[in-house]
Amino acid sequence: MPAIRFSDLTLGYDRHPAVHHLCGEIAPGSLTAIVGPNGAGKSTLLKAIAGALSPLDGTVTLAKGKRLAYLPQSAELDRSFPIHVYDLVAMGLWGAAGIFGKIGLGQRSKIEAAIAAVGLTGFESRSIGTLSGGQMQRALFARLLLQDADIILLDEPFTAIDARTSADLLALVQRWHGENRTVVAVLHDIETVKRAFPQTLLLAREAIAWGETGEVLTANNLLKARRMVEAFDSHAAPCAA
Repeated sequence: MPAIRFSDLTLGYDRHPAVHHLCGEIAPGSLTAIVGPNGAGKSTLLKAIAGALSPLDGTVTLAKGKRLAYLPQSAELDRSFPIHVYDLVAMGLWGAAGIFGKIGLGQRSKIEAAIAAVGLTGFESRSIGTLSGGQMQRALFARLLLQDADIILLDEPFTAIDARTSADLLALVQRWHGENRTVVAVLHDIETVKRAFPQTLLLAREAIAWGETGEVLTANNLLKARRMVEAFDSHAAPCAA
């Protein structure tokens, strides 16, 4: 049973497709990068997997009984919300304890361990509005640690953060992979993908190539993806899916 299956999946807005007739499977325990030019539909696809966007046609199916965690782009997060780092991280326990569930000693130790794992010990009482971009991303990864999900979706997790933070968070991603969790990440840095992600989906509103990273990220495939996105006509007729 695949962790995620796409069956003739078409996604978009007002029937203009952002992702067009996608078919394929993501294996359980795999580490997959989704890459492509701006406007290729990468974030749209992640939203559909997370259940935040309904398909225009086709289906996206998750393996039964698997828990999912989703980290959207940092630009989509409201950092003006008055919450401290500790409470933000503790939200990762909501799936187990409920929104109004009491946090016991055992859970407190899990929260503290997650904060320590991302290098934020001492920041527990800091408002998230005072954090740098890298510190905020560390806090969000700590929350993901507590969610203990089988499938983890990351939308541009290393964008606009410093090199050390990127390296530390990438180490967590590889740790999840080692624990046989399914990780899917939208990324822009091709060198990071080549170095750390065994599987890649090259997307340009449709799948240009999908499989082992070295076979997908060829010069010809990357050129085809760029040309496909550049050829998109926003005034074209709606998708006839």
